[in-house]
Amino acid sequence: MKNLVVNPVLNKEFKLRFRSFKSYLGVLFYLLALGLIIVGFIFIESLSNNMQGFFKPEQSRTMFMVLSILQLGLILFITPGLTAGVISSERERQTLNILLTTTQSSSSIILSKLISSISYLILLIAASLPLYSFVFLFGGISPGQLLTTMGFYLFTIVVYGSIGVLFSTLIRKTIVSMVTTYGVTLFLAGGTAFLALIFMQLTNAYGYTGTQPTNPLAYFPAMLNPVIILMSTFEPEMTNEITRSTGIEFPLWMSYLISYTLIFIGAVLLSIKKLRPNMKKR
Repeated sequence: MKNLVVNPVLNKEFKLRFRSFKSYLGVLFYLLALGLIIVGFIFIESLSNNMQGFFKPEQSRTMFMVLSILQLGLILFITPGLTAGVISSERERQTLNILLTTTQSSSSIILSKLISSISYLILLIAASLPLYSFVFLFGGISPGQLLTTMGFYLFTIVVYGSIGVLFSTLIRKTIVSMVTTYGVTLFLAGGTAFLALIFMQLTNAYGYTGTQPTNPLAYFPAMLNPVIILMSTFEPEMTNEITRSTGIEFPLWMSYLISYTLIFIGAVLLSIKKLRPNMKKR
């Protein structure tokens, strides 16, 4: 296991990603942007609704939800850009063949590329934790909710990172791999929400017969949507509404966990298999 994770490929990638001045600037501007959003939200909410400059715990919870969804959006936007070229860029620089001739196995190369590419995102998430002290300052959020959100971020980063590595392995051109990865990410983040909404609207359209109709089709796109899952952790009523509309009582977050775990395993295994497509056993 030690040789699988800690290896020269991973060490080289860490040095390239964290020793550049751009990495520090990225963390700086990321934290400045989040800090300005928090301060701006507090300022606007304290002056609205005739509150005379007060900021209530209920609004602190709203601020936490806005900040969490914003960070999720940044994760979904940044992850494909960091992972969709990790293998194809090596192929374009004609260094992939050299990498394959080393003693590193295919699994070691794929996992090293995945870990190194998502490590910067994990650094951004960890660096933003002190900003959540504003939320705890005004109350309304428990530490358990914060830990749950951070764990959700980490899990989502790993899965979407594995999708980017998969397309980077399958597609020779980095730009095509990146476009494909962004397309899949857009479908999982936006397309599934649109499909779930359409199915639920169709269910409600036939709900005037005196009985509560159910349509299980809305459950399946909803369980793949990270935004819906994150919102359901804040608003349990959303999960209850989906359960009433679909008739499926299995927890939505559990379906998300199972389906995305299968996606991660499939993407990693396929990337490992396709890294050396011309090597056949005789």
